[in-house]
Amino acid sequence: MNCRHFGVCGGCSLPGVPYARQVADKQARLAHLFPDAEPAPMVPSPIEEGFRHKVAFVFAPNTGSASLVMGHYQAGSTRIVRIEECPVHSDRGNELAFALRDHLARGRVPPGILRHLLVRTTDDGREAVAMLVVTANHKALRAPVRALLDSPERPDGLFINIHDRPGPYMVGRETIRIDGRAPVREDVLGTSFLISPTAFFQTNVRAARELLRVVLNEAGDAGRVLDLYSGSGLFAIPLARSGARVVAVEENRQAVKDAEANVRVNRVPDGTVRLVAARTEDAVARLSRERFDVVVLDPPRQGCPESVLDAVGRLGARRVVYVSCNPEKLAVERARIERAGYRLARLRGVDMFPHTDHIEAVAVFERKRAS
Repeated sequence: MNCRHFGVCGGCSLPGVPYARQVADKQARLAHLFPDAEPAPMVPSPIEEGFRHKVAFVFAPNTGSASLVMGHYQAGSTRIVRIEECPVHSDRGNELAFALRDHLARGRVPPGILRHLLVRTTDDGREAVAMLVVTANHKALRAPVRALLDSPERPDGLFINIHDRPGPYMVGRETIRIDGRAPVREDVLGTSFLISPTAFFQTNVRAARELLRVVLNEAGDAGRVLDLYSGSGLFAIPLARSGARVVAVEENRQAVKDAEANVRVNRVPDGTVRLVAARTEDAVARLSRERFDVVVLDPPRQGCPESVLDAVGRLGARRVVYVSCNPEKLAVERARIERAGYRLARLRGVDMFPHTDHIEAVAVFERKRAS
C-alpha cells in the first residue's frame, strides 16, 4: 500500500512492509507472548486497503477557515498532520470527509470551533452518516453544512455534536440532528446491525465477520451465554440467533440503544437477549447467582479489572472466550484467569488493522476438571 503520509502520520506504523510479512510478524509476536499455547494461524484481513469504515479526522486547534488543518496526529506527537489521502479509509468516507473539509475551508468558521469529524459507512459504501464535533454550534457552520447537503457527497445522516470540554473523549454529550437518520445498517454473517456514529463497532467490517466466525465456533454450542462489554451486540445477537440465551452487559448507553434496535431488526424472540446497561464491574457481581455455560469478554484496550476476572471465575462457566485488542495485557491477565480454575486451551489472532502493530486475539479458556 502506498500513501504519501507514511512515516509522518501516526495512523499506520508499518510503512512499506508487505502484508504477508505483517501477518507473519504478528503471528510470531503472539507465539512469543504465549510460548506454550501454539497459536492457530492468524486470520488475515480480507482486504488491505479501504477497510476502515469508521473514518475519523481531527482539526488542528485554534485554526479557522483561513488556515484550516484537518488530519491525523503525527506519530508520537499531538501535532496534527494535514492529510490529503488515507488509503485505509473507505472511499466514500474519504470523499465525504474531504468534501466537508473543503466547504468548511471556504466558510468563515472562527478559530477554535472545529474539533473532529466522524464518518461511518457501510462495507458496500451505500450508506454513510457524518458527525461534526465542535465546541459551539456557531452560525458560521450553516453555509458549509448546507453546501454539503446540496452536493453529490451528501450523507444519509448529518449531525453536529457539541463538545466544549477538554479531555480525551472525542465526542460530547449533546448531539443535534441536522438531516437524515443516525445509524447505518451493516450485515455481518446474516445479522443486521444499526450502527450510530458514536457507538463502538468494529471498523473493519470484513475482518469483523472473521472474528465473529471464531467466537461463534467457540461459544455457539452454549445454552446460556454472558456477554461482557457487549457493545451494540456483535456477539450477543448472532449467539441468540444460533439458539443461545444471552445476557449482554454494556456501559455505553448509545451502544445499548443500538443493541435494542438490533434485537428488533433481527426479530430475536422475546427473552432470548437480556440487555443490561451497567458497568461490567457492577453487573457481574449482581449476576453471581446465575449460571452460564460460556462467558464472552471483549474489554477495551486496558483489559479487565481484577474484580471482573475474579467474578467471572466465581461464575464457574465451562468456557471463557476472551476477545482482546491488547494481547500484551491478556498475557498478564492469563495468570489470574488460570488461578480462578481455567486453562488456556486455544488462541488465535485476527488482523483487524493492517499496516499497524495492533492484533485482535481470541483466547479460549476451559474450566479445569476437579481432582
